[in-house]
Amino acid sequence: MDGFESNEGVILIAASNRPDVLDPALLRPGRFDRRVVVPRPDVRGRLAILKVHTRSIPLSQDVDLDILARGTPGFCGADLESMVNEAALFAARYNKNHVDAQDFDKAKDKVLMGAERRSMIISDDEKRVTAYHEAGHTLVAKLLPDTDPIHKVTIIPRGMALGTTQQLPIDEKHTYPKEYLLSQIAILYGGRAAEELILEEATTGAGNDIERATELARSMVCEWGMSETLGPLAFGKRDEQVFLGRDLAYQKDFSEQTAQTIDGEIRRICTEGFVKARRLLSENLPLVRRLAEALLEREVLEGDEIDRIIRGEALAPLREPPRSRPTHRPAAGVGDDPVSDLPGLAASLRNPKLVPES
Repeated sequence: MDGFESNEGVILIAASNRPDVLDPALLRPGRFDRRVVVPRPDVRGRLAILKVHTRSIPLSQDVDLDILARGTPGFCGADLESMVNEAALFAARYNKNHVDAQDFDKAKDKVLMGAERRSMIISDDEKRVTAYHEAGHTLVAKLLPDTDPIHKVTIIPRGMALGTTQQLPIDEKHTYPKEYLLSQIAILYGGRAAEELILEEATTGAGNDIERATELARSMVCEWGMSETLGPLAFGKRDEQVFLGRDLAYQKDFSEQTAQTIDGEIRRICTEGFVKARRLLSENLPLVRRLAEALLEREVLEGDEIDRIIRGEALAPLREPPRSRPTHRPAAGVGDDPVSDLPGLAASLRNPKLVPES
């Protein structure tokens, strides 16, 4: 940053996660000699970050940091640090000598989908609704082309959700084609379509899905020019009034007739996505039922298990009940309640078994 004194030995560094709201006087030519944009890390950046955060952690031989880096697209540095810390906590909880791949898999799911709430009491009817809802998401994602692979499906409550269908892209994505976005809208409506087809009723469980699908359709129409009726135009200027208690407001710069056309296009895109999802599920109702039954039995399905169900293959029998504890002996005082577990976890983290051998 220049313009203060002639002393060239003074270097001023400033950082902001909202450069769009900075005073134009700070951004005029000559103020900042260098502007460095720090995006989310790519696969090589994630690998380097993982190496930094795992230097003091004893890793099992089955942990491959390169595979972890490739399997965490979209993770920022804080996400990767949190994943490593959670993996160490899982290992310490059960007195393991090393942090293994299973610990990292659990930690990645916790970062992606939130912590499991196994203590939450859910009735059998709600559990059945959640299983068919997630089965609808899953099957639509598998049947549509050019969609991200299914990483895991669970009906165990995580965060604020009763169930989660998690997709992970294979490679980094920087631009999204129109067909991909339309497929995402159909996937979001897969849960509501399954509820109406199988259960013959609609529930509030699809509230967040409908909100996300509507926002995605609005962005397609108003920001990305993906409406054939309106053409390649952008509607609604952003009004940067973050210091007045609002984040981003839209300034209306179009007529009432155009507003009605925008509403009609958003409604058309969302309706077509719902109709597409309903059609795919109605043509594959046996698969929906099989996926839901497998979810009710196992509570969690991995991507390869979903593929086997779709191919009509039998799944391997469960080695233990879904809610049973891992085979490792838990540390003293460690249970399922995260609050009561704090003393036991602290003792586990001080366990010399997790200190790297010199």
